[in-house]
Amino acid sequence: MGLHADFAEVTAEALDWAMEARGLGADHRLRARLLALYDGLEAYAEVPAVLARLRAGGARLAILSNGTPAMLSSATASAGIAPLFDAVLSVEEVGVYKPSARVYDLVEARLGLPPREVLFISSNGWDIAGAARFGFQTAWVNRAGLPVDRLPHGPQHILRDLTALPDFL
Repeated sequence: MGLHADFAEVTAEALDWAMEARGLGADHRLRARLLALYDGLEAYAEVPAVLARLRAGGARLAILSNGTPAMLSSATASAGIAPLFDAVLSVEEVGVYKPSARVYDLVEARLGLPPREVLFISSNGWDIAGAARFGFQTAWVNRAGLPVDRLPHGPQHILRDLTALPDFL
């Protein structure tokens, strides 16, 4: 509709709806606990070591997220991976969510990398589709072994986790 609300607001509104749908709308303590989980996120077990290995090998690392800068800062800090990134990019810079091409364009604008030189990694099929359409190389992290989404521009590579990523590059 051409409107924008930041991801923290959208997340809180979605949680409110889900809680109301389950008859939990009045449980303010539960709501606060669930929202606080975003602040204490931990990375998957292999992530810190893989990111460190990629950095040591000269890779430039960035996050491109629908999350707000505050959410991303909190999540990377609590997971202990914040220092490993060259950039943390939020859709808030352009005021629209992925899979809009305006979001993926942030990578070239901020990092100076043309799309063909970017390996975009995500666990979301819709995000992979948008990134592939934009021209990024893509790798879908499919931890649950799910079928590939029925979307145009599917993943070029499918990974079970990030363990093999340094060898893959």
